[in-house]
Amino acid sequence: MKNISKVAVLGGSGRTGKYLVNQLLENGFSVKLLLRNPDDFTIQNSKIEIIKGDAINEESINVLLKNCQAVLSTIGQRLGEPMVASQTTKNILKAMDKYGIQRYVLLAGLNIDTPFDKKSPKTITATDWMKTNFPEIQKDRQLTYDLLVDSKIDWTQVRVPLIVFSEDSSEISINLEDCLGDKITASDISRFIIKEMIESNYIRQSPFISAI
Repeated sequence: MKNISKVAVLGGSGRTGKYLVNQLLENGFSVKLLLRNPDDFTIQNSKIEIIKGDAINEESINVLLKNCQAVLSTIGQRLGEPMVASQTTKNILKAMDKYGIQRYVLLAGLNIDTPFDKKSPKTITATDWMKTNFPEIQKDRQLTYDLLVDSKIDWTQVRVPLIVFSEDSSEISINLEDCLGDKITASDISRFIIKEMIESNYIRQSPFISAI
């Protein structure tokens, strides 16, 4: 995946997404952003291309992914709005197939279940809390995982605990079975996502990452 130069980013205006965009730019990548409200976006750089649109709109995703070599997403669910995760993934998978893009890395919560998990009681409690309090969001996010499994692309779903919005960095734990820590900074998440996009150490897997 060393031939990636232009990256399509969803969720780039979000609290974690801004860290990701800045780090992509620092690493020399060109960034193509899908934004619903471009006027509110404050990061300015000649390597940024902004597309106005919505991730649940198929044509918006088509325009976003054109001429890109990888797709990154930190998109989140806004309360009171249509479910975004699975529909966005359907649109992305279709556009990736259309343009021959193979690499997709996305951010998710530790509440997503996979057949390979050996979650601790603490992680199970957090998962069950999400299922109880936000059942529709949980169902939509779980469906996203199923769509990825059924696809033929090189995806990585990065699962994280509580996000601390900070530039701080620490050693992180990477585990395919359980989340070993309670939190992680947005800066460390972004660093991991970019490294994983390039190195592809966890193809078609859902690693948990957290601060040690």
